[in-house]
Amino acid sequence: MILHIDMSNLTIKSQDVPEEYKGFGGRGLTSLIINREVPPTCHPLGIKNKLILAPGLLAGTMAPSSGRLSIGAKSPLTNGIKESNAGGMAGQYLGKLGIKAIVIEGKADRLYYAYLGEEKKELVEASDLKGLGNYDTVGYLQKKYGKHVAIVSIGQVGEMCLCAATVAVTDMDGRPTRHAGRGGLGAVMGSKGLKAIVIDPKGAKGVVYADEKRFKEAAKRFSKALREHPGTGELLPTLGSNSLMKVVNGAGALPTRYFKTGQFERVDDVSGERQTEIIRERGGKIGHPCQAGCVIRCSRIYVDKEGKYITKGPEYETIWAHGPNLGISDLDAIARMDHLADDYGIDTIEMGNAIGVAMEAGIISFGDIKGAMGLYEEVSRGTPLGRILGSGAATVAKVFGISRVAVVKGQALPAYDPRAVKGIGVTYATSPMGADHTSGYTVRANILGIGEKVDPLAIEGQVELSKKMQVKTAALDCTGLCLFCTLMMAERPDTWDDIVEMINARYGLKLKTYEFFKLGERVLEIEHDFNRRAGFTKADDRLPEFFYNEPFPPHNTVFDIPDEELDRIY
Repeated sequence: MILHIDMSNLTIKSQDVPEEYKGFGGRGLTSLIINREVPPTCHPLGIKNKLILAPGLLAGTMAPSSGRLSIGAKSPLTNGIKESNAGGMAGQYLGKLGIKAIVIEGKADRLYYAYLGEEKKELVEASDLKGLGNYDTVGYLQKKYGKHVAIVSIGQVGEMCLCAATVAVTDMDGRPTRHAGRGGLGAVMGSKGLKAIVIDPKGAKGVVYADEKRFKEAAKRFSKALREHPGTGELLPTLGSNSLMKVVNGAGALPTRYFKTGQFERVDDVSGERQTEIIRERGGKIGHPCQAGCVIRCSRIYVDKEGKYITKGPEYETIWAHGPNLGISDLDAIARMDHLADDYGIDTIEMGNAIGVAMEAGIISFGDIKGAMGLYEEVSRGTPLGRILGSGAATVAKVFGISRVAVVKGQALPAYDPRAVKGIGVTYATSPMGADHTSGYTVRANILGIGEKVDPLAIEGQVELSKKMQVKTAALDCTGLCLFCTLMMAERPDTWDDIVEMINARYGLKLKTYEFFKLGERVLEIEHDFNRRAGFTKADDRLPEFFYNEPFPPHNTVFDIPDEELDRIY
């Protein structure tokens, strides 16, 4: 079923899944609903926009690492279509409850939260939650409903409808640490007057398999492949996503002091190796799953010197955004900023970039930890400066007259410089999502050399590489499977067949693997169609000017993929 939460009329209604929407899940379903039901030229924070939550096609099943939740809307940051997905328990619970999507529409004049259970679904007035961060919001709702529920929520940044606001999802420990971070979707949720969604799996009937035996066999093969691969079975459980830090730095592709150079002189201090040492010394935890059924277990629990919890991870992107990007090498300080970001509900990539632009503008200096923490507090208080920062790097640059700003379609770049990893530059430029490394992760081939190797500094082969990875990623995002699975799948392409086998055994289909990839192509077509109707042109599929004319040490290269090459990707 699809649930419609109408915030204008304060109703929750269910409907059978329309025929057109069957066969889609996760990102595919959020994008299809937005394409069909949201006017492309509407204001992202206006009454006509809709916020869509959709678990993947494999949600609630025995498939390993398959519980990611897609959240989509017209983005207030990019002004185009947006999907961002998160781990945590919400996607699995929605799958078990038989909820294929939640469509949030309208606008309330007060703050509410939604309770979704097997027997009861209701909107509850939430004045007691107004102004609370995600941690206090979750604590309040857990006292009322218990810790067995999953909670989707926004913090103060979402309530203020700032363009870098995230949507938080509780993890296995009940903490709001998994975020649909990119694109300002928390601002859309805040604009609707919805503070949180409580998802209660108690009494859920669970999924029904067309052929449970076939499903178990395929899931077992897929899980075994993940466990046996050195990346997903050893490296990520031990060093987490921050295993990339020294690798990307060594490749000269780590943006340092806001994209000035590709190597950070204190990289060892913020590396995955050092992070793991600290966690072990203090009694934290490595190899921590963010959701039930995850066999990769790339997350971790980071504690202070007294052994008290600070945050999860932090992940590679967060450590880069608040570390090398800002000239900071103190992991404890970075972990504290990560906790603030989770609590206030703001994207760490966007906020790290916004602070980087603020440093460019001379508001604080590179390396100023106290100043960076102070800017976070400005955001939480909603001061004029805080609201500027919370609106993203592009807004900060406009306000302070900075022309050198690393954004595409209004969204800040992640932790790989496109002058040193040109394939990811193609993805940044051409993805309908704005600058988003997860849309087509060419770093796997450009730097890691997993599955194939494409010279990161060459022009040749980058467009083809990015297109192939964007298609496969769009298909995978329909399933709810973690993107890290592709590290194994690049060397075990037969495991794509296992994914298709699980979908077929779950739904009684006869889908072929090539047809599954066609689904990825279809999703991208749907997203580009929306953006075209919203007013996007080829000129929007470009990187910022300085990447084309500012040589990037240590390679002293520029981004030189010709425009006509970018234009032919689709």
